[in-house]
Amino acid sequence: MNTDFFAAFAIGLLGAGHCLGMCGGIAAAITLGMPGQQQNRRFPYLLCYNAGRLISYTAAGAIIGGAVAGMAALSGLSTALLFLRMFAALMMILLALYIGQWWQGVTKIEALGQSLWRFISPFAKSMLPLKSPLAAFPFGLVWGWLPCGLVYSTLSWAAVAGNAVSGAGVMLAFGLGTLPAMLLVGSFAETLKQWLSNQIFKKTSALLLLAYGIHTGYVAITQFS
Repeated sequence: MNTDFFAAFAIGLLGAGHCLGMCGGIAAAITLGMPGQQQNRRFPYLLCYNAGRLISYTAAGAIIGGAVAGMAALSGLSTALLFLRMFAALMMILLALYIGQWWQGVTKIEALGQSLWRFISPFAKSMLPLKSPLAAFPFGLVWGWLPCGLVYSTLSWAAVAGNAVSGAGVMLAFGLGTLPAMLLVGSFAETLKQWLSNQIFKKTSALLLLAYGIHTGYVAITQFS
């Protein structure tokens, strides 16, 4: 499981460009309505927002990790976890192809959650403008359920974590990986985005994730056979 935590963290970190594209505008929304002289005080808002977002990720990981482990225990079908492990390995491979810019199909997975987000989005928007940093916390809780291919891919690893605690740990590690991009705003975020967008860095990182996904799938197939 330790390697799964590191892999989840790497997914969050390497997917920063995707995160900034989907959630980068949140920084502007969070500070909407704040007086101009207070714009440099937005870090507490961002901190509370991201704390809420990470709690939602962790809760989702605990729910799916515990549910899958519970169903496997009740049914006695331990082989089902191996099939799910192979599926998670496949998702890792597809994610590596996305990060390496060899195939962009992962973004299509986000469409699966659009129907749910249509119900949640109005509730999130009703919280704006935020009156205080603490008000950004529930806003982050809601926004943590935004349909995201990276989140869904990592949830597949949480599903085969073995229990609720490990599933929560996988998603928490993913969320921590996204923090640098989401907390560093302005020029710092742009610098980070350029660094993460470096083709050599992206291809190398994608190859490492690809190798890990193939290795995980091979191990699962070996155990099944």
